[in-house]
Amino acid sequence: MPSLSTRRGIRGDTLLFHIFATMPIVAPSLLASNFLDLRGECSMLNESEADWYHLDVMDGRFVPNISFGLPVIAQMREATTKPFDVHLMIEEPGKYAADFKLAGADHLIVHYEVCPHLHRNIQQIKNLGMKAGVAINPHTPVQLLQDILHDLDIVLIMSVSPGFGGQQFIPHSLSKIQMLRQRIDEMQLNTIIEVDGGVTLENAKTILEAGAHSLVIGTTIFKAADPKSVISRFKHL
Repeated sequence: MPSLSTRRGIRGDTLLFHIFATMPIVAPSLLASNFLDLRGECSMLNESEADWYHLDVMDGRFVPNISFGLPVIAQMREATTKPFDVHLMIEEPGKYAADFKLAGADHLIVHYEVCPHLHRNIQQIKNLGMKAGVAINPHTPVQLLQDILHDLDIVLIMSVSPGFGGQQFIPHSLSKIQMLRQRIDEMQLNTIIEVDGGVTLENAKTILEAGAHSLVIGTTIFKAADPKSVISRFKHL
């Protein structure tokens, strides 16, 4: 099985992962972007060294916030060139999986906490032609993924409580990353560990050293005077 460091991909149906020979994968979170200038933000990311667009979809039920949905994602797809990493912080995600595929999602990530039939959800996503991921909240042990891990393309470790941007990284997340990375390596899987919440230039290297492959970064990028420069700094840690 090829290592993560040698797998490559482009936007499209073949090898949807946009993984370069060097880590990390940088996935700016559009939740922190300027919604009044989404076209400009998309253009900036297209020109940057970012690998994925991370899109947080919130329903106000699973998390206490509402973000954006299918129409916004579909319009963004027309102005973008990189994979859409769509994180569903919603209840009953299976009802909407096909719609998110039509809107342009390349990866679809559902939460362990809302999927009583998780295997069914993962197979649905894969059958629709998307990469399948599972997110776990800070209180959810990584061991609960043991029996589904071999089916997952992505595990998203939430290092803050989901629902809002700008929170501080929860230190215990590092041990969860280490534990998960050890199990993935033992099973010889290509599952990507993605970390979302409180990622900064100050703690990113520690997160990567713990075993993460992909960094979701919002405020640190979009509130910077020169977002492309900040993205480059993350990319070359």
